[in-house]
Amino acid sequence: MSKELHQTWPAGLFILVMMITVAWVGSAAAETGVTDKEIRIGQWGPQTGPAALWGAVARGTECYFKMLNDEGGVNGRQLKLFLRDDGFQPPRTKAVVKELVDNVGVFAFVGGVGTACGMAVKDFLAEKKIPWIAPSGGSSHWTSPPSKYLFAIYPKFVDEAGILTRYAIETMKKNKLAFFFQNDDYGKEGLRGVKAQLKKYNLELLAEVPVEVIDTDLSTHCLKLKESGADTVILYVLPKHAAIMLGAAAKLGYKPQFMSSSTLGDAPMMNQITKGLWSGVVFANFALPPSSKNPLMIKYHAAQEKYAPNEKWGLFFYAGILYAEPLVEAIKRCGKDVTRENLISKLETLNKFQGISGAITFSPTQRQGNRSVYLGKCLPDGQVEVLSGWITSETPL
Repeated sequence: MSKELHQTWPAGLFILVMMITVAWVGSAAAETGVTDKEIRIGQWGPQTGPAALWGAVARGTECYFKMLNDEGGVNGRQLKLFLRDDGFQPPRTKAVVKELVDNVGVFAFVGGVGTACGMAVKDFLAEKKIPWIAPSGGSSHWTSPPSKYLFAIYPKFVDEAGILTRYAIETMKKNKLAFFFQNDDYGKEGLRGVKAQLKKYNLELLAEVPVEVIDTDLSTHCLKLKESGADTVILYVLPKHAAIMLGAAAKLGYKPQFMSSSTLGDAPMMNQITKGLWSGVVFANFALPPSSKNPLMIKYHAAQEKYAPNEKWGLFFYAGILYAEPLVEAIKRCGKDVTRENLISKLETLNKFQGISGAITFSPTQRQGNRSVYLGKCLPDGQVEVLSGWITSETPL
């Protein structure tokens, strides 16, 4: 404003105009989903449908935010989670994510169950320049090629499959393997990992049996596995399909060593829904076991008992906390300057960040933050026997 114009206005009117101008500029510069009091975070998850057990992931994130908010929030701001049920159906995922972006105006996304569901919105979120932290799945598509706005911490399905296969052969002395998998990217990436690892031992799968999400009768699938002569079956399926398969195997008198990726790593839950048949299953896991005495696990378990007493304490629930840990840490590092670009720059500074998973490292050129799992075995009471320390994949990125 010119000096001459200032001199022609009453002092009070001039001050008022300047205050309005400053307020308008500040408002125009505000980041979507961020106010002085809150930060809006979006997440989708199957609260209904065939993958409903995995819906606990989002409720775990919600519990974590409630705990943090009661502690005063993050740098004085409350974290507000906007959860939407997509029923594990990619078209619904697209619809709910668009609504959260266009109508709610979320700042970022965290979690989000399912490879197919995530792939349905991956490009949309990148085009909108919205950060997405920790998709709940180990797809290679999250980071190959890397995207500026997407940060993955779930170990790749390919990596887990290779580690499971190596353990079966070298430690358990099994060499007659079969693979039962969901007929989509999730299952096929696991299949690729198993085959690549078997090739190192000059071995091949005795059977590879796919299943569709809508299938409910798995007797034929089980018979194929039994007739193959496999003494070890690796599972990359929905929890409901794992339960049905173990039931079918029991009826057929088929008793292989079952193994699974971390997608079925909630031993207490899996033992419950299989009515004890999960006992003895060996699985990969990317989060500490539920009985861990790690101080963070003790704190989070107390939060679950306080804020979500009706939830079961297990991997499916506290994975939602794990996914949000690096997001919260990056927001803390942003201080008062919470913008999407600043969040990304702070995520890139995480170096061996330690929450309740293996150490997480991001950089301007690294978007796969964690590639380590440990192996556990389900005990008769549903608890976890830890079989190994953290094992990092040997497969090149």
